[in-house]
Amino acid sequence: MKKYNLLAFILLAITIMSCGDTKNYFSINESKLETQYNPSDLLLLSVINNENETIDSVVYAINNKKIGSSKNSGDFKFELKNQKLGYQNITASVFFNGKTEIDSTRVELVSNLKPKLLDYEIVNTYPHDIKAYTQGLEFFNDTLYEGTGNGAGNGTGIRGISSLRKTDYKTGKVYKKVELGEDYFGEGITILNNKVYQLTWLNNEGYVYNATTFEKVKTFQYFKKIEGWGLTNDGKNLYQSDGSEKIYKLNPNDLKEVDYINVYYLTDKVKQINELEWVEGKIYGNIYGKDAIAIINPLNGMVEGIVDLSKLEKLITKLPDTDVLNGIAYNKKTKTFFVTGKNWDKMFEITIK
Repeated sequence: MKKYNLLAFILLAITIMSCGDTKNYFSINESKLETQYNPSDLLLLSVINNENETIDSVVYAINNKKIGSSKNSGDFKFELKNQKLGYQNITASVFFNGKTEIDSTRVELVSNLKPKLLDYEIVNTYPHDIKAYTQGLEFFNDTLYEGTGNGAGNGTGIRGISSLRKTDYKTGKVYKKVELGEDYFGEGITILNNKVYQLTWLNNEGYVYNATTFEKVKTFQYFKKIEGWGLTNDGKNLYQSDGSEKIYKLNPNDLKEVDYINVYYLTDKVKQINELEWVEGKIYGNIYGKDAIAIINPLNGMVEGIVDLSKLEKLITKLPDTDVLNGIAYNKKTKTFFVTGKNWDKMFEITIK
C-alpha cells in the first residue's frame, strides 16, 4: 500500500512538472488573420505576449521556409505575391530569456484571377481506335504516342490490356505497341530525351522505355504512395498528377519530388486533374469527367484559362463503352492540338483561339 502511494505521488509530481513546462507564453495573433487570402494581399503577423516576457526576436516561417524576423511582438508584414496557392502553414518561433517557444497556424492562399474562356476551331477530324482507353497522348519527332488503360472497349464490356503505342494519327492505325500485364492499369505518358515515361494507376510504379524501340529500360517506384494519373514535361523536369489538386514536379533521373503546386480555380481547389500537356510554359490539363481543358500556371497553380470542348461529344459515335474526354497532344510544327477521349472513335485536330 505504501509503495502504491509513493508511486502515485511520483506520477503526480511528474504531471505537475510537465504541465508547468508546457505553459504557453506566446501565441500567434489570429484575430489579425483572414481565413483566405489572394496573391495581392499583405499578410500581417504578430504574436500575443501572454506573460509580458522580454522578447529577443520572433522568426516567422511559411511551409518550413523562413520569411523574416521581428525584434518584438508587433506586426510583421509579408507579401504573398510569390507564394504558391494552397495552405500556408505559418510558424512563429519566439526567442526569450534563453528559451524558444513555437506556435503555428495556417491560412489558405487562393486565386484572384478569373480564367479566360477560350474558343477553338476544328481543323481536321481523324479516326481513333475505339479500343484505346486513352490515358496519355503526346507528339514526339512527328509521331503520335498514346498510352492506354485496360478499360472495356468496342461494346464488349470486357476489359482490355493497357498499352503504349505509336500511331498513324491520320488513319488511326497502330504500327508499334507494347502491352502491360493484366494487373496493371496504364496511365499518363510523356517523352523526354528519347525516353517514354509511363505511369500506372494503383500499382505505385511507372516505366521508362526507349522511345524508338519500346524496350523497357527501367521500372521506378513513386516517391510516395499516390495514384498515377497524368504526366508531362517541360524539357527538363516531369510533372505528375495524382487525382488530387496537386501537380508534382519530378526529377526525371531519380523520379523524386522537386516541388509541387496546388491547382485553384478562383477560391476552389481543382481536383481530378487527368491527362497533362506542356505548351509554351503552361500546363494544359483534362479534368476527369469534365469536357474541358484547364490552362494552369506551373509556378503558382492558378487556372488562367478554360477551353470548353463539350460540343465534341456530339460529333463522335456513342458506343456502349464510350467514356470521357481525355487526351491532349500538341504539335509544335503546326501549333495545333489533338484531342480525343477514352474509347472515342474520333480524334480532333483543333486550334485554340
